[in-house]
Amino acid sequence: MNKGMITETKKIDINELSIKVIDGVSKALRKLVETSAANNESLIIGDTDGNSKSVPAKELLKRLSK
Repeated sequence: MNKGMITETKKIDINELSIKVIDGVSKALRKLVETSAANNESLIIGDTDGNSKSVPAKELLKRLSK
């Protein structure tokens, strides 16, 4: 196996791993929001400007469902 093929294989493996990690984080966040909404709780969210605010989990769940 030549060096170029090994590098290409590693890139594919890293891309697949990245997709799996992002999918897992998305599922975990959704479960967090669903559980918090069921318990009538709020979550702290941040925006791209570094600001944070408390938002009812039920509101976040509505936005995720869209």
